[in-house]
Amino acid sequence: MITWMQRHKKWLIITIWISTIAFVGAGFVGWGQYSYGDKAGAAAKVGNVEISMGELQKSYSNLYMQYNQMFQGNFDEEKAKQFGLQKQALNQLIQQALIINLANSYDLSISDSELIEALQQQEYFFKDGLFDKETYKSVLSQNRLTTKEYEADLKKNLLIMKTLAMLPVEATENEKNILNTLTSIADKINYKVLTNDDVTIDTSDEKLKAFWETKRQNFMSEVSYDIKYITQQALNNEYSEAELSKYYEANKTHFKDAEGKILSLEDAKVAITKELNDDATKDKALRAYIDYKKGNLTEDVAVQSTTISQSNNPFSAELFKKVTELSSASPYLKPVSVNGVYYIVELVKTNPSEMKSFEEAKAEVFPLFVQQERAKQLLALANESLGKFSGKTTDFVTVEDTDKITLLTQTEAKEFLGKLFTSDKKRSFIQLSNTKVVLFDVLEQKLLPNTNTAQSEDIVRFKSAMFNEALIKELQNKYQTEIFIQGL
Repeated sequence: MITWMQRHKKWLIITIWISTIAFVGAGFVGWGQYSYGDKAGAAAKVGNVEISMGELQKSYSNLYMQYNQMFQGNFDEEKAKQFGLQKQALNQLIQQALIINLANSYDLSISDSELIEALQQQEYFFKDGLFDKETYKSVLSQNRLTTKEYEADLKKNLLIMKTLAMLPVEATENEKNILNTLTSIADKINYKVLTNDDVTIDTSDEKLKAFWETKRQNFMSEVSYDIKYITQQALNNEYSEAELSKYYEANKTHFKDAEGKILSLEDAKVAITKELNDDATKDKALRAYIDYKKGNLTEDVAVQSTTISQSNNPFSAELFKKVTELSSASPYLKPVSVNGVYYIVELVKTNPSEMKSFEEAKAEVFPLFVQQERAKQLLALANESLGKFSGKTTDFVTVEDTDKITLLTQTEAKEFLGKLFTSDKKRSFIQLSNTKVVLFDVLEQKLLPNTNTAQSEDIVRFKSAMFNEALIKELQNKYQTEIFIQGL
């Protein structure tokens, strides 16, 4: 148990109940206003609590921003689908709704004074170190949120936290003593690290080919596409004052300053000109698309040819995806903008994936063979060396003494000690990766004085995780959940 807790400590902190309360700090994706409680706009219903489409969109937005930060800005809708983000968002709301049903059954509520106290502690509404009402209104307004919406969300999350606080989880003295004992066990060991440098492998063509024969179906060529295409460069036209003014009057809400105020015609001219040129470029590209399909291109339009694939794509991921959806019955692609240039594509031929020959696959086969063979040889060496090795001897170490395992990195030492203290072997080996094995011999064991003061917190987190999981299962049996969105 202690090994699991040490490795997964960060997952033991229960945050699911308060996830939506952070949507302001996460970046404020505004979704406008919604009619909460309107069944026509409901995404689901849990017991007597409805989940609106607006709530689902907001929950989805929060998750999307969290994942985007984790991926350092490289998260997109395609990845969101792969991660099942919409289902995750709905599951969060369902679990919150289960707790709210429980709260309602005990007539729990959040008073105005509790709401005000919580608001006054939120630093993103502070000015000069204190909560400021005007800052509060301004921040919400800039992000298209009303105070009514925000306070309803905050009340809901405060109610969830109040409900869970009535079901406290504490660490007993026996539990603390058990955990203290487990973390006080210390071993003096002799250990030796074996790496790839300790083994040699035969990488002749004969060995590589034998390996390839067993996995040849894994080495396929990419599907590629022979295409023709024409381009439409961005236009840079000049427009009269009358044209600029007419477009401005029809579209003035497009042109705002940093504070959301509509710009004057004079201040918006550059942006107006850009929009007019963007529209004109797109219109000309669509006309070229029609001419291309009808075979009416003029002689001055250059038709270019190339072959593209997933790994050889000089355009964009969007354009490539659309090309893969073309067929001989519908070979023309409407204009797609790539860095300001429109591309109109014709699919000439689809080249299907084929099994590669050994020579074609050799470069891919080599690293896979080397990795597998080294791992195999390393394990063989470990078994051969186990009965006769002599390595480095440590002082007494506990599961937390990663700095005393000096022949490994901190990460490797943490993994090694975790596996060591769950092993029932006196002399054995632990495989850390395909490239490293640690031989060990436990020389002595003893109990050390334990001075860890965080044990109670660890126990509470661990028990809370199990308790909340069990609570949700119990509430799922008690309150019926209806989902109104297809595919979830």
